[in-house]
Amino acid sequence: MSYFPPPHPEAWATVAPGAVGLDAEAIAAAARHACTCETPWKRDLAVMVTSDFQERAPWNETLGPVRPRGAPNGLVLRGGRIVAEWGDTMRADMTFSVTKSYLAILAGLAWDQGLIGDPDQPVCATVEDGGFNPPHNDAITWHHLLQQTSEWEGVLWEKPDLVDRNRTVAGRPSAAAKGTHRDLHPPGGFWEYNDVRVNRLSLALLRLWGSPLPEVFRELVMDRIGASADWEWAGYRNSWVEIDGRRVQSVPGGSHWGGGVFIHARDQARIGLMLLRRGMWGPHRILSTACIERMLEPCPLNPQYGYLLWLNTDRGLYPSAPAASYYARGAGGNLTWIDPEDDIVAVLRWTDPAAMDGFMKRTMAALGR
Repeated sequence: MSYFPPPHPEAWATVAPGAVGLDAEAIAAAARHACTCETPWKRDLAVMVTSDFQERAPWNETLGPVRPRGAPNGLVLRGGRIVAEWGDTMRADMTFSVTKSYLAILAGLAWDQGLIGDPDQPVCATVEDGGFNPPHNDAITWHHLLQQTSEWEGVLWEKPDLVDRNRTVAGRPSAAAKGTHRDLHPPGGFWEYNDVRVNRLSLALLRLWGSPLPEVFRELVMDRIGASADWEWAGYRNSWVEIDGRRVQSVPGGSHWGGGVFIHARDQARIGLMLLRRGMWGPHRILSTACIERMLEPCPLNPQYGYLLWLNTDRGLYPSAPAASYYARGAGGNLTWIDPEDDIVAVLRWTDPAAMDGFMKRTMAALGR
């Protein structure tokens, strides 16, 4: 029977590596690697938020809360039990674009509950707030937004979509400097990593649910998987809207301009384990299998990307990890690695992104590969 940890703060079971088929010295080496290869980002994240995304003023203005980060920390699960842990895994820190994957979960829940009839349906069919009007944005579907192919055009929370045009992420080249003009393709015709468009997805989901997304996420996901109460999902100072006469704050899909999800590694590991178990938590279903399958479907324009999850298709992202691996990734060295082939979930906080594949190589060595 699959193991699921009891609700926080009850003890999460630990197991000796050898009892679950891992070489103890090799998995300890992987943990040391993650702990000692600290991200080059400063501990003062206010500096990084305004400087690391290559944006000029006023586009680099911080809109949400920013707090200093902690030291590297993380853990490895096999079979749901903890086999390795390092650093302070109970410190709730900013998590940057890992948050995008949590938006994908909320979109999946909306699909499961019938709020989204079909991911290929135009967003304007259910969200009428002026953000998806003709002649360009009306063709955008939920599928486009979730795969980062929407080409949405506009300004949201004082940030134009132009700020992230020509953005280079995960080694994908760009034809021009970030934040410079690029002719837009029809929706679905071009893949581009873009935070403004993800924030537009978040606002559309808020309209759809009619309740603050952190409340929905807490009720339908975090409480059901036994997470702590230590996490929060913060919005921007200017991201307030009115929903049914109630003033509600829309939340971003990352910490690009501050805000986003503040969470610790153990709660992230719970989310990863729920995804690893194909949407199940014990006897309870959180997400449908069909939803998980859609999330993991490679985008034809970027096979390393699904629904706001990074994929390891053909081992193109991390050569040392199995091709079936997938990831929630955030700037500064934040990673949740889900390896269904080996029943592994690993969470790394503030590890140098350049050292991530080395961690996976050492973990695979612990499996005798």
